[in-house]
Amino acid sequence: MSGTWRLMRGDELVGSLTVHGIDMPVYLCDFRPGPGWEPVRPLFEAWAAAQGPDPDGSRTVTAFKPILDLGLTLVPAAGGGTISRFFLRIDGDKACLRY
Repeated sequence: MSGTWRLMRGDELVGSLTVHGIDMPVYLCDFRPGPGWEPVRPLFEAWAAAQGPDPDGSRTVTAFKPILDLGLTLVPAAGGGTISRFFLRIDGDKACLRY
């Protein structure tokens, strides 16, 4: 994975991710919000805040499940296949992506 990806919610652009590095198995990205960012921003803020030990995983599920329910997809800006199964953490203008 490299280049720029559009984070989509249906036909609406949530934002764009530009890969700038890899910390296997995570792609490190710069994030630029799009027109659809504001309605989903609180969900990503809650997910970014869910850090630290989570022995049974319940805090992680509680924070990430609403994002999964959005049905987001990643579409390569240069064309190609859409990715619909991934984990994405956005914190300000930085993002970490795993798929």
